[in-house]
Amino acid sequence: MGTLTGKVAWVTGAGSGIGQAAAIALAREGATVVLTGRRKEPLQQTAATIKKAGGKADVKPGDLMKAKSVMKIARDIEKKYRRCDILVNNAGLNILERQWARLTPAGAEEVIDGNLSSAFYCSSAVLPMMRKQKDGVLIHTSSMAGRNISLLSGPAYTAAKHGVVAMSHTINMEECVNGIRSSVVLPGEVATPILDKRPVPITPAERKRMAQSEDVGELIRYVACQPAHICINEVWITPTWNRGYVASLNRGKS
Repeated sequence: MGTLTGKVAWVTGAGSGIGQAAAIALAREGATVVLTGRRKEPLQQTAATIKKAGGKADVKPGDLMKAKSVMKIARDIEKKYRRCDILVNNAGLNILERQWARLTPAGAEEVIDGNLSSAFYCSSAVLPMMRKQKDGVLIHTSSMAGRNISLLSGPAYTAAKHGVVAMSHTINMEECVNGIRSSVVLPGEVATPILDKRPVPITPAERKRMAQSEDVGELIRYVACQPAHICINEVWITPTWNRGYVASLNRGKS
C-alpha cells in the first residue's frame, strides 16, 4: 500500500508532460487518479499506462477554460467517489505570438484563460468537497515566470503565472482553518510539448539538459504525500544547467 491509497486525485493537463508524469506518480503511490484534458485519446493513453502498472485511473475529458465544463467534472467526481483529496492544477498553454507587438486580445484571453482562469475554476470546484472532508491538498503548476519577469515567456503568460502564485497563497490564508493546503510549484525550463510554442526552436541537446516531466511529477507526488499538518507553500525546481544563468555568465565575459 502506498501513502495515497484510498485517496482520489484530480489531475488536469494529464495527457502529456508534467500532468501525465504527475498522474503516473500519484497512481503509483496508490491514489485513484481522475485525468482531465481537452483531448480524450492522450488521456486514455495515460490511463492505460497507469492501469498496466496496476493503478487506478478514470478519464474525464473537458474544456477547463469553461466554468460549466469544470463544474460538471467536479460533480461527476463527487457523485462517483464522494471525495476529492488532491487537485493537481497543471493544465496550461502559451502561444507563439506572445510579445506586445504581435499579441492580440484573443491571444491574451487564450493564455490567461488557459493558465489562470482554468486554475481558479478547478480550485473553486474542489474546495467545497475538501471543506466537508476537513482535508485536501491543491498543487498548482506555475512557472519561474510566476516570480521572475522576463521577455521570454511573454506578458500574458507571465501575468497569468504570477496570478497562479497569488491564488495559491490566498487559498492557504483562508482555508488553513479547514485543513486544506495549497502548494504552488514553479518549474524552470522543462522538456515538455509547450516548448514547441517557443518563437526560437529548442534543440534536442538543450532539451536533454532541462528538467524532465518525470522530475516535476515526482516533486508533485512528494508534496501530495506530506502529512496533513505540513504545507509546502511554494517550491522551485530548475535544471542545474540553467540557460538563463549561463547566458548571464556569457554576457559577463564579453
